[in-house]
Amino acid sequence: MSIEPHMSDKAILADIGQRLSRRRVEMALTQAALAEEAGVSKRTVERIEAGESVQTTTLIRILRVMGLLEALNAAIPEVGPRPMDLLKLRGKERQRASSKKSNKEAAGDWSWGDES
Repeated sequence: MSIEPHMSDKAILADIGQRLSRRRVEMALTQAALAEEAGVSKRTVERIEAGESVQTTTLIRILRVMGLLEALNAAIPEVGPRPMDLLKLRGKERQRASSKKSNKEAAGDWSWGDES
């Protein structure tokens, strides 16, 4: 089953739970073993696989153990700079590097004129 925009939240959670359950079985992990590796209770794994709601941090722990964490990059891509921001910054790019001034030059090396 594919997750579609018209599906209810409950249906999406049930589908995700089924997918995670199948993946866990493919990995030859029991619910107890997965729970122990993820640092959550066995009941939490049961709840996820049953399509119940869980905390995001709990889901991240389970995805990490199952090797699915990097799939979040595809699901939620990183946002790059907007085209207008790039245009605004374009004129402000450095054209060249300037040499560093010594402390003597920075101070101006001036005098009051009454020294001899």
